[in-house]
Amino acid sequence: MATEIKERSETREHYDVGGIRLERPFRIRRMGHFGFNCRNVEGNLHFYGELLGLYRSDPIDFGARVADKSLLAGKGSTIGWFMRHGTDHHSFVVFPGRVLDVLAGRPDHQSEVTINQITWQVGSLREVTEATRWLGQRHVKIRRVGRDTPGSNWHCYPIDPDEHVNELYYGIEQVGWNGHSKPRAMYARGFQETPSLPQISEFREVEDAMAQGIDIGSGYRSRPVGEARYDVGGILLPRPFKIVRVGPVHLFVKDVETSVRYYRDVLGLQVSEEITWQGHTCVFLRCNTEHHSVGLYPIALRAVLGLSAHTTCLSFGMQLAEYRQLRDAVSWLGERGVTIKHLPPELFPGIEHSAFAIDVDGHAIQLYHAMEQIGWDGRPRPAALRRKIDNGNWPEFLDPLSDSYMGEAYLGPWG
Repeated sequence: MATEIKERSETREHYDVGGIRLERPFRIRRMGHFGFNCRNVEGNLHFYGELLGLYRSDPIDFGARVADKSLLAGKGSTIGWFMRHGTDHHSFVVFPGRVLDVLAGRPDHQSEVTINQITWQVGSLREVTEATRWLGQRHVKIRRVGRDTPGSNWHCYPIDPDEHVNELYYGIEQVGWNGHSKPRAMYARGFQETPSLPQISEFREVEDAMAQGIDIGSGYRSRPVGEARYDVGGILLPRPFKIVRVGPVHLFVKDVETSVRYYRDVLGLQVSEEITWQGHTCVFLRCNTEHHSVGLYPIALRAVLGLSAHTTCLSFGMQLAEYRQLRDAVSWLGERGVTIKHLPPELFPGIEHSAFAIDVDGHAIQLYHAMEQIGWDGRPRPAALRRKIDNGNWPEFLDPLSDSYMGEAYLGPWG
């Protein structure tokens, strides 16, 4: 397979993307947000909120979209939640899977795709609209386009070969120093179609809202998520760690080669590395300088690794600020009854020490502290030069590597 996943070199049409000539009219800059359709919404709100420390940004009632309310009997809560680790309106969502099954017209748990969406940020609204056109011309399945509220990000939703929903977006709402999201009275500028260009700015939207007498400070504000009693880098926080970044996502797929073509040739991610583990080929692709943003694994590995058979998500990553915080998080979560798994480090090139916290539905959340950074020449660190990880013996301290504390920095205070 190695020769088949190399970057294709044939001549292609080029597009002007902000003055740079690219092979598609958009460029993914980073992973923005992610989420699960959950069986146990309340249990997972506790896991991701009280335990991992994500803030709630806004609720959304999916039950309001079901015409025949009798179909909701026994389905549990109809409310989903947008959650955040930083200032983006949401970086994670916990949505009611059984209710979404009703909306999709399928029996409970018919699909192993429990990922709600994998979301990628592009650089501008024009890139979103041009991407929509470009993907349509190539007969890529697109679920919908427009601008949703809450969140206010402009987007289109292309679907991968395994029915994982991807989203290309621009302009997500920012939650500021006072912790309030945008009030519902400002939701009038939602769109269910590709917008005409240009659109007014977010600043103008706020100006118009104030002119209409809308209280712009009346949006949802998350309640405290525990007593702040841990000294974390000089700040008192409710737990001894802080999530500072989300991703990567690791996927079980039916055909790795087909999925590589989608994420490389359609979405434009770059192949960083290919490994073979126990005869299984796994491929890792990136959108920026991190070693990878998505890892693709044959679904046969799911049983080998002892992971939940109900989902095609091997794991989703949440990066902590420091190695010390990672060690503290593993201990702290374990003391509170969270199942912690360790998986073979060879399966996660570019990531150093990591542990997998298992949520209430059985999804694996990969907690880690460092991601290898790839520089101007596009080459990952040779495997022989990587730190050797012994999951049974994590040292108290690590020596620095050339890219320690490199990559995207967390903006703003930790709490």
